[in-house]
Amino acid sequence: MAYDTQPTASHFIDGAYVEDSAGEKIEVIHPATGAVIARVHAATPAVIEQAVTSALRAQAEWARVPGTERGRILRRAADLMRERNRDLSVLETWDTGKPLQETLVADATSGADALEYFGGLAASLTGEHVQLGENWGYTVREPLGLCVGIGAWNYPTQIACWKGAPALACGNAMIFKPSEVTPLCALKVAEILHEAGLPAGLYNVVQGAGAVGGALVTDPRVEKVSLTGSVPTGRRVYAAAAEGIKHVTMELGGKSPLLVFDDADVENAVGGAILGNFYSSGQVCSNGTRVFVQTGIKERFLTRLAERLKGAILGDPMDGATNFGPLVSQAQREKVMGYIAEGRAEGARLVTGGAAPDGPGFFVEPTVFADVTDSMTIAQEEIFGPVMAVLDFETEDEVIARANATDFGLSAGVFTTDFARAHRVIRQLQAGSCFINSYNDAPVELPFGGSKRSGVGRENARAAIEHYSQLKSVYVRMGDVEAPF
Repeated sequence: MAYDTQPTASHFIDGAYVEDSAGEKIEVIHPATGAVIARVHAATPAVIEQAVTSALRAQAEWARVPGTERGRILRRAADLMRERNRDLSVLETWDTGKPLQETLVADATSGADALEYFGGLAASLTGEHVQLGENWGYTVREPLGLCVGIGAWNYPTQIACWKGAPALACGNAMIFKPSEVTPLCALKVAEILHEAGLPAGLYNVVQGAGAVGGALVTDPRVEKVSLTGSVPTGRRVYAAAAEGIKHVTMELGGKSPLLVFDDADVENAVGGAILGNFYSSGQVCSNGTRVFVQTGIKERFLTRLAERLKGAILGDPMDGATNFGPLVSQAQREKVMGYIAEGRAEGARLVTGGAAPDGPGFFVEPTVFADVTDSMTIAQEEIFGPVMAVLDFETEDEVIARANATDFGLSAGVFTTDFARAHRVIRQLQAGSCFINSYNDAPVELPFGGSKRSGVGRENARAAIEHYSQLKSVYVRMGDVEAPF
């Protein structure tokens, strides 16, 4: 292997790499080959304690640093991340299996955007003066304290920044636990933040699975928990955090609807469906995996979709020509193939794909089912893989009701050239992050998050500031106090 993926040590704590080989060994598997490319150890109780105590010490000082200086450090880190985009993208490709063609434009770059955006906001996090006759009041925006971020394995670099940037901008410290499946990239984020001037202890990275996450979430010194993950994981973490009355942000899964009306531009609608189902090999929480296509356009849509999917190039993710990578693990591939088998068994029509190619790696072909009904398993459950379910519809009212008939509410999309209808439909769809004639755009300037079981709170934009800070109100009386006795 030409690229060295073994990190200096498993954890990054108090400004330095830390190892404790007593922790459980975690093998990092390259999804394209199945080969072990690195080994790290899960955090022991001693490592967790070191992370917590150093973070608490550092946060007490950081809270007193002016917002302009906090912002300057975050913006410097963004610049460093952009300068090293290729190296970071290569590591992300080895860690996740996503094609380099994708990681070069979608991973470290979006992380840098978050650092830059919240770095720019840091100096503006002021309070408000409220005149109350001759008396008056004011508010002060204060940090929460120690925050814990728990990441998912599909966008390790991006998630590490999406959680870290607003937390640090508001004056908090963060301990970030990446997914045990993709533990490498967050360490580089911590390195870069420290190099940019972030005081030691403010952004610590510890490795591990559920036990480590549970220890962090239940620590009484932790004030905030932010999770990106599945609904079952979110339910457990939310319950544990609630026991300690902690602030919580949950960005969970989805089974999002993508509505394609008869008057849509077919080429753009097919492009949106591809982005909403097959980017990152379908491993995106906001994916529009229930594609409702109005009957008048259905066959044209399916024909063009099948033609364009012939352009999917499966292969070595480090090859610049590869545009479709493997799933992240053998377990994930087995799960996805199980759903494909279930789709066939329940009577859905397989339009294209459906196989796991022979050879090394955890590849599954881009798969499209047509004639899917609302009750089928592939239309009900989050698959988190490259499986698209195409459902027919006749009328606007019908498709809105069917689109909303789910416990999830992360995203939704509409393709139509009738903009009155586009806005009318979007208003009625029960989802937090929506798209018109597009899909899966996630600029840092817009809030991202879900409704119903897809989560609580928002990431990105000014909305994230509310989830990483709290307001103190101060009332000032200018005259004498009147009391009843």
